[in-house]
Amino acid sequence: MAEHGLRISGLVSPTENDAVPDWVKCIALISPAEPEFWPIFTASDEWRDGGADPLDRWSRRTIGRIACDHKAKAYFPFGGPPFHPFYSWAIRSGSVIASPVTLLVDGTSGLFISYRGAIALRTRPDIELPPPPCSDCMSKPCLTSCPCEALNAEGYDVERCQEYLDTRDGQTCLLNGCAVRRACPIGSDHRPAAQSAYSMAQFKR
Repeated sequence: MAEHGLRISGLVSPTENDAVPDWVKCIALISPAEPEFWPIFTASDEWRDGGADPLDRWSRRTIGRIACDHKAKAYFPFGGPPFHPFYSWAIRSGSVIASPVTLLVDGTSGLFISYRGAIALRTRPDIELPPPPCSDCMSKPCLTSCPCEALNAEGYDVERCQEYLDTRDGQTCLLNGCAVRRACPIGSDHRPAAQSAYSMAQFKR
C-alpha cells in the first residue's frame, strides 16, 4: 500500500447482507496516506493524460492490481451498480465514526477521511488502527467553523455550501479545502492544499 500512497483505514467482518463471496473473511478499506498520496497520484498517467475522472481510473488500476497480486477482490465507491456500502463498512470497522457534524472522521485523517476502494481478503490482517478522535476533543471546532453555516450539528445544507463557494469569501474554502474539515485537529496538517483544491473542484463540478 505504502508505495502507492495508500493505507488500510478500516477492517470489516462481512455479513450476508454485504453480497460478497463466501470465501471473504475481511474487507479492508483503502484510503489515501497523506501527504504521500498526492505526489504519487499526480505523477501517474491517469493524471497526465487529460482524460475524465483521473482519480477513479487510477484507483481502479492501482487497487485492482494490488487485489490481483494477493488473489483478492477489489471494490470501489464509484462506477456502480452494484453500489457497495462504504459508509456502513466504515462505521462497522470501528476505526471511523460519524463526527459531531455527521461527516465521517478517523484517527489518522480526521474529517479528511475518504475511501478509494476496498479489498476483500481471505484472512484478517494483523494491524492496529487508531481510534476515532472525537471523544478526546473538548473544543469540537468542527461545530462552529463553517463560514456560511451550511455544515453543523443540524446536518449539511449542500445547496447553501455550493452557493457560498461561488462568492468571493468562498474562495478560501474552494482553494484550501472545507473550513470545517480543516478545523479538525487531526489530519489537516498532512493534506497538501492542491489535493484539497482538487477535491473541492470535483465537489463543485
